[in-house]
Amino acid sequence: MGQKAIEIIEEGNLNKKELLEKLQRAYADECLAYIQYWEGARLPVGIMRTKLVEEMQEHANEELEHANLIAKRIMELGATPIVGPQEWLKKSTCGYLEPMDSNIMVLLEQNISSERCAMEVYRELADFTRGKDDITYKLAVKILEEETEHEQDLEDIRNDMEKIDS
Repeated sequence: MGQKAIEIIEEGNLNKKELLEKLQRAYADECLAYIQYWEGARLPVGIMRTKLVEEMQEHANEELEHANLIAKRIMELGATPIVGPQEWLKKSTCGYLEPMDSNIMVLLEQNISSERCAMEVYRELADFTRGKDDITYKLAVKILEEETEHEQDLEDIRNDMEKIDS
């Protein structure tokens, strides 16, 4: 990161160590979310299977992109992203909900829960960086917006499933 960028963060009284910890946790969450969606996309059975698999594959790709963006920001701040799944699990805020059930409603609920957790992570990161680190703030808001869309996508499928069942 350039000298002026460092000065801007320091002038904003932002605790860089705390910022990096929050970014590392978000990075771990995104890596685990990618795996959760990627693995989960193999499991669904039932009438809405095709729609859910497509949505989960799309979300997996977007979670991986989020991880890449966060990793880039961590490196811009002079640190190295956490490497290794065991460390991701230790540092993660949202954890990993192992997709083991092929029931569409179970998979939907797992992923809706994960998206809601991610939304909280990025809301807190945006609050932490607002007015102090515009680059990280904009990144947090961008990812928050996409996580909100993911929640809505999954809720829409769940609502469609509920209509079919009734």
